Amino acid sequence: MMFQSPYAVATALALAVNVDAFLAPSQPSTKMNSHLNMADFPTAASDILWTPSWKTGARDEANGPVGRYCEDLYKVSRRPTRTVTCGPIKFGSDHPIVRQTMATTDTANVDASIEQIMRCADKGFDLIRITVQGKREANAAANIREGLFKKGYTIPLCADMHFQPKVAQLVAEAVEKIRINPGNFADGRKDFEDKVYESEDDYVKEREYLVDAMIPLVQTCKDLNRCMRIGTNHGSLSSRVLSYYGDTPRGMVESAIEFADICRSQDYHNFVFSMKASNPLVMVQSYRLLASEMYRMDWDYPLHLGVTEAGEGEDGRMKSAVGIGTLLADGLGDTVRVSLTEDPEFEYEPCNRLSEMAEGRLAATNPVAAERQEAVRSYADTRDIFGYARRVGTPPEKKESEKVDVSLFLNPNGSVISTVDPKMLSADSAPYLYKELGFKTAVGMPFKDIATSDSVFMRTLPAQDNSAGRTGLRRMMEVGTGVIVPAEELEKNPLENAVALVSLTDAVESNGKLPEGAIRLAVEIDGSEDDETIAKLKDLDPLMVFIGINSGLSQLHAARRIFEIFKANDIDTPAIHHYKTTASESNELALELGTKVGSLLTDGNGDGILIEQVGETNFSVDYLRNTGFSLLQGCRMRNTKTEFVSCPSCGRTLFDLQETTAQITEATGHLPGVTVAVMGCIVNGPGEMADADFGYVGTLPGKVDLYYGKEVVRKSIPNEEAVDSLVDLIKSYGMWKEKEEEEAEEEVAMAA
Repeated sequence: MMFQSPYAVATALALAVNVDAFLAPSQPSTKMNSHLNMADFPTAASDILWTPSWKTGARDEANGPVGRYCEDLYKVSRRPTRTVTCGPIKFGSDHPIVRQTMATTDTANVDASIEQIMRCADKGFDLIRITVQGKREANAAANIREGLFKKGYTIPLCADMHFQPKVAQLVAEAVEKIRINPGNFADGRKDFEDKVYESEDDYVKEREYLVDAMIPLVQTCKDLNRCMRIGTNHGSLSSRVLSYYGDTPRGMVESAIEFADICRSQDYHNFVFSMKASNPLVMVQSYRLLASEMYRMDWDYPLHLGVTEAGEGEDGRMKSAVGIGTLLADGLGDTVRVSLTEDPEFEYEPCNRLSEMAEGRLAATNPVAAERQEAVRSYADTRDIFGYARRVGTPPEKKESEKVDVSLFLNPNGSVISTVDPKMLSADSAPYLYKELGFKTAVGMPFKDIATSDSVFMRTLPAQDNSAGRTGLRRMMEVGTGVIVPAEELEKNPLENAVALVSLTDAVESNGKLPEGAIRLAVEIDGSEDDETIAKLKDLDPLMVFIGINSGLSQLHAARRIFEIFKANDIDTPAIHHYKTTASESNELALELGTKVGSLLTDGNGDGILIEQVGETNFSVDYLRNTGFSLLQGCRMRNTKTEFVSCPSCGRTLFDLQETTAQITEATGHLPGVTVAVMGCIVNGPGEMADADFGYVGTLPGKVDLYYGKEVVRKSIPNEEAVDSLVDLIKSYGMWKEKEEEEAEEEVAMAA
């Protein structure tokens, strides 16, 4: 997409004559009190009007207690913001969500960078970020800007700055936006040394060097009408902030506010905030906390959303959708970047789709969405948005009279239930179904493994005389797999030890009566029930409850209401999100699940997932099972495979990130409970590895350092030896296990 605003056309014409027309300072904006000289603004930390302290309680006294984090808890409305200008585009609630990405080329390679940026612009991106490590890259950025204008591309550029305040000031003359990281812009120490601050005064004394580094850049951006992003990153908080606030959302927010205070002291307001983390739960909490602080301080700066180091493929899209989608669902966010370990062009589809989903939910512009949100019965939203506490359903217990162990039908860390069709249980197909469901087999008999479906859901059952189908179900139940079937099907076609699924309304009317052969009751709630009816769930004492929201209701708000009623009535029944999808493409399904179900799981509401295909879809049982487990792992509930924190690559990357990530995934992807961070450079490395067990970080061309936690344990390993060395390191800490051999083909034949 090529923007042709009057600004862009004028700039391009000027460049045809003289590139200095772009690089020269612009006339001061009357909106920025241009009649004042910079000498009229504070230049020392002691003269700046800092935001009152949160720790001492002064902020509460000055601004009242922290409160709401979004514009409306019961309908989707964008949080009102000011307009921030970035060349020909604008950020803010009065404008469409801005789609952006980051170039992965070496910025010093001007031609390659121009070509990649043009491809991204043609794809549809509104803004491109480039890496600027030093003066060489700053000069290259000017040439890239000039080259793009000459080719008719006016897409604005953002310089990504770390460690280099003076270079940031230089490159601000060449590009429309500067991203600064409060954690390392002026304080990039990565020693994680604990500092002892006896008082708030001791902490604020160190602000002077922040002011000295920041004010020249602010002055330049103000004079040239450049945009800025104050981009806090969970992985690169300064040692100063870490020591005082800890590795927490609060530390991220306070770090950003400190830098915003410096901007505001110069009457400079053309900036946005971001609060990125590789952990979606930390990311969501941080943005909500920042938004709530801005509400109480009457600030209205736009928000840039992103989950950093999300990874690749469906997992990367899922993790991004969980974090970004959760915030967009509440009207937070004015620009989006989906960080994938893939070429930047491939980030457009998920970035654009998440933005489309968000825009489609806005009540003010979408009558259908407004109708669904208004149709949800009234309730009081009492969620604690400043912390994470999962509502854990009470797991079922086996009764002496029961022939199967119902305690195994669900997993306390989160359950995956798979939909099964009777034809999959034929004599020929059953062994393959076992594999699709994640069972291991021995002499044809299934037994559960770490990522086996906990239960299965069947709308219809094999006929009574279908011995192969009935035998397959019996074998699964004998090893602790629940078989959940609608009660009306069981009445026609009984199955011993099945779990009968009944709508809540019918269950209340029948007082939970079970059909012949059923061992326990499961209840489905669609959100249309009144509070009194939902409260009766407690008396029914079902094994589990399915939450499958009526299509005429807002899924997010109707489900939140149900969990509020559960909380008010002390209902601790395990709750499974029953998600029906018409998606036919895997990336779309990942984005849907992350946004629509992940937005509930990030609040701790839900004990598992059932994905049911509706219409002409063709996902395999195996794929849907793995997708369910990916959702649970992305929401930090249940780990069934290695967790990878993988940066998306940029001009700083010191090795082929995509190829290396694939090699590491192949070598270590079978280690559930182990987290491996793969970082192309040191910028975010140690910090983002705070949650990782092991880290693989590029430090010099052709060389890698390996970390255990935050500690470097092996240095300067040649790239070609580094993956093997990582495996050896994992083994040395006793966290390795060998890959299991695939089941022999003859065993499948025996099972058949």
